[in-house]
Amino acid sequence: MASLARLGALAQRSPRCARSFVTTNALRAEATPTPAAVVVQKKPIGGFRGGIVGFLFGFSLASSLAAYHLLEEYQRASAALQASVDELKISTEKVSSHVRRIEAVEKDLQALTNASASKEDISKVRAEVKKLYDGLHVEFLDLRSHVWGIQQDLHKLSKKESTSVRI
Repeated sequence: MASLARLGALAQRSPRCARSFVTTNALRAEATPTPAAVVVQKKPIGGFRGGIVGFLFGFSLASSLAAYHLLEEYQRASAALQASVDELKISTEKVSSHVRRIEAVEKDLQALTNASASKEDISKVRAEVKKLYDGLHVEFLDLRSHVWGIQQDLHKLSKKESTSVRI
């Protein structure tokens, strides 16, 4: 209420309020209001109606801000999920390449296992080589004794003691 009284007093002192748009002196004199005649009319303000409008405005503003923040949060979560899916795809590709390499190594190992000899095969081959070596050793000894005999015969022939030749 005090603010209305101050407003009224300010209106009385202000030259703006005394100004009118009348151009003739007679009309200008009639149009000039007296300071006592200016009475500020109080407009009725609908408190209930203003409260509902304010509530609806505030609610719509809060709802739009909440929707905006929710949309931003959804976009951040979606981007994080997409990044996670991309990382999962890369790691899956790495794992599948490792599996392919392991399968290739297993295939090579199986081929080597099939191509390699077992302990039984090695022992059989060793026994055969031993028999061949023993046979060759016996033949070598026979050949050596034969060469020794020929050498003895040659030695005898060179001394002319004997004329028989062993072959």
